[in-house]
Amino acid sequence: MAGHSHWAGIKHKKGKADKQRSNLFSKLSKEITVAAKLGDKDPEMNARLRSAIQAAKSANMPKENIERAVDKSSHSINENFENLRYEGFGPFKIAVIVESLTDNRNRTASKVRTIFQKSGGSLGTQGSSSHNFKQIGIIKINKNEISDEKIFELAIDSGATECFLNDDLHEIHCDKNEIYNIKKILEKTIKKFISTEISWIPLNHVELSGEKLNSAQEFLEELLEDEDTQNVYTNLKKGNI
Repeated sequence: MAGHSHWAGIKHKKGKADKQRSNLFSKLSKEITVAAKLGDKDPEMNARLRSAIQAAKSANMPKENIERAVDKSSHSINENFENLRYEGFGPFKIAVIVESLTDNRNRTASKVRTIFQKSGGSLGTQGSSSHNFKQIGIIKINKNEISDEKIFELAIDSGATECFLNDDLHEIHCDKNEIYNIKKILEKTIKKFISTEISWIPLNHVELSGEKLNSAQEFLEELLEDEDTQNVYTNLKKGNI
């Protein structure tokens, strides 16, 4: 039975990983399609599309999937996607911001509200939880692309506000309104980027443990699994997520 249990465990983990990968590819494809639809289909002329494609490549999305997502922008004339933000508090009062990309705001609002209510949380109005965060631009670069010393120089020269050195990547923080201008300067030296995004960073953190932590994690995972959700931000301490 032990061998069978081990096999079942591996199968379950693989199934979950495959689902998460498929979910990620779906979100990346949608962002590529919308970016191509709203701007030039040439990534060199469209900063949002260029960043979306770079993120897809970093996630190992196949080239044909990327091309298909760009092509879809020409065939989805009647599909109008919009970026929506939802704010609220999840279980145990963790602050949450949900960013969605949807073609049906009523459907998305209903699903997000249901997930919040089911967890014992509540969806609020815009501003209800975002005051717990600051919004900044974040550019992530693989550490193999450039040395620590050089990335610091580039970050300063480009006008970035912070540069962090993590184990496997460089993380540059900047004013959200300057992110694509700074990215353009960095692109003169760096060819491959992990991601370029405007993120919500918590001003303070909430720590949970045991069953409370499990409940909070399940709630956040359910939000992320929704097809309309692009990003979920929370002030639950990172080590807890």
